[in-house]
Amino acid sequence: MTVTRKRQSQKQVATELLARLKLMYPDATCSLNYETPVQLLVATILSAQCTDERVNLVTPGLFERYPDAASMAAAPREAIEELVRSTGFYRNKAKHIQGACGAIMERFGGEVPRRMEELLTLPGVARKTANVVLAHAFGLNMGVTVDTHVKRLSFRLGLTRQTDPVRVERDLMRLIPQPDWENWSIRLIYHGRAVCNARKPLCDRCELADLCARRGVA
Repeated sequence: MTVTRKRQSQKQVATELLARLKLMYPDATCSLNYETPVQLLVATILSAQCTDERVNLVTPGLFERYPDAASMAAAPREAIEELVRSTGFYRNKAKHIQGACGAIMERFGGEVPRRMEELLTLPGVARKTANVVLAHAFGLNMGVTVDTHVKRLSFRLGLTRQTDPVRVERDLMRLIPQPDWENWSIRLIYHGRAVCNARKPLCDRCELADLCARRGVA
């Protein structure tokens, strides 16, 4: 197979990939630890260019001190920066967290909004974060979460030629049934971590290899 497969062929491949991924990673779920929608929002902001494992080490202390949007918005910026420092880009992340929580308090009555267009008005929130929050906090599949794993694997598998995450998402939304949009992303992320890594994909151990458009290409 090549990356120039026609769309109908891509859809057939995507359907088979989804079926296999469900069998391979039946218990795959969001890796971030949280108790409330605002905590998931904050954790997802922190996960940018950082592993979920690192975020999960940081958030217990952060959420113990600042458990909700009101306390997060009112906290000294320096205190949040210190608590999230190890996630990288901590100044920007603290700024976005406080900006988002402040907007939630001022414009949404202290509740994380359930509409994509409203979530996207919050500081530090793009479609990736909004998709994660909508799917896992509210059970709403409004798009496909595209992180670095999903972007890389979708290209390798021949499901998109795009590099921009928004365009990758549009391609995937045409190929994957809406009820599976989020579990597709999670399972692809699991596969990217376990087998199809960035530098040296383990093609000889990959259960998707016969469907892959770029088998053996790092």
